Amino acid sequence: MKLYITGPSPFARKCRIVAREKGLADRIEEIPVDPYANAPELLASNPLVQVPTLIAEDGLPLNDSPVICEYLDAIGSGPRLLPEGGPERLRVRRLETLANGALEMGVKLVLEKRRPEHERSPSWIARWTTNMGRALDGLDAAGPDAARLDMGVITAGVAVSWIGFRHPDVDWRTGRPGLVALQAALETRPSFRDTAPT
Repeated sequence: MKLYITGPSPFARKCRIVAREKGLADRIEEIPVDPYANAPELLASNPLVQVPTLIAEDGLPLNDSPVICEYLDAIGSGPRLLPEGGPERLRVRRLETLANGALEMGVKLVLEKRRPEHERSPSWIARWTTNMGRALDGLDAAGPDAARLDMGVITAGVAVSWIGFRHPDVDWRTGRPGLVALQAALETRPSFRDTAPT
């Protein structure tokens, strides 16, 4: 399999962590690409030219980190990171979606700040910053537990680490002791250490 990534992408990192947790790392070639340069190999498999993109074992291109992670979870070994059904699946999906939302707000902020200053929207920057904070509050309130590893917990850990990496001016720690403890515990795992954003 091939996984197209960029070093800083939190969505690619999530897939890379799941691959390691599910014993699939040696079956996946991680290929760094530049999506902003319309990397031809990425464009050939994903018309949106976004990372992560996985070329599955049967050659099918898979886009979007929740889809890729669900596929890896299904073919890998060990306990399921995404329950197959029922209230527990909904709980994990809700946590994953909330963490993905925090990441999406953070990515929008990064892209907005790359615009020339006269093209930036202070009102959108304020809204995305507020929404990111609300998502983090929701994650902390949900109480993700590193000892109970699942897709929601992984995504929450990736979110807070990436926000600290990409937005060092954002204080995500104050008032969120659960997320602080979660990050400290998760970042000791080999899958997290091996995929730290660069």
